[in-house]
Amino acid sequence: MPERTAEREADRWLRQARHDLGDGEYAAAGGRHALACFLAHQAAEKAVAAFLFGVGAERVWGHALADLCEDAMAFDATFDVLKSEAMLLDKHYLGARYPSGLPGGIPAEAYDARDSEVALHIARETLVFVAARLAARS
Repeated sequence: MPERTAEREADRWLRQARHDLGDGEYAAAGGRHALACFLAHQAAEKAVAAFLFGVGAERVWGHALADLCEDAMAFDATFDVLKSEAMLLDKHYLGARYPSGLPGGIPAEAYDARDSEVALHIARETLVFVAARLAARS
């Protein structure tokens, strides 16, 4: 089995983040806005995980972007800027998938085009931010 390097692991996670973003854009175009918001969260989560793996983390724990950005700040203080926006996606991790977060409704009926537009924008910005930070470390 090939040796895992920090750069290769970061690349794997960033590539998957880009695919999740593309899938989110596809879902939004098809009117599946709750799914698009969840995938936006997934893309951003995997992007920040890519950074953490890129700086040598062996394991990355948790799904909350607020916490992941906090972990990344130990290596790059500019993640504080990203944290304030990326953490807005945290509500989609559960809220876009489970009816328990909506009294009397379901995510598929509660999310709309504006929700997915904003979520996907934040995810795109997160990927750009992380890619730039990884490139600067190379």
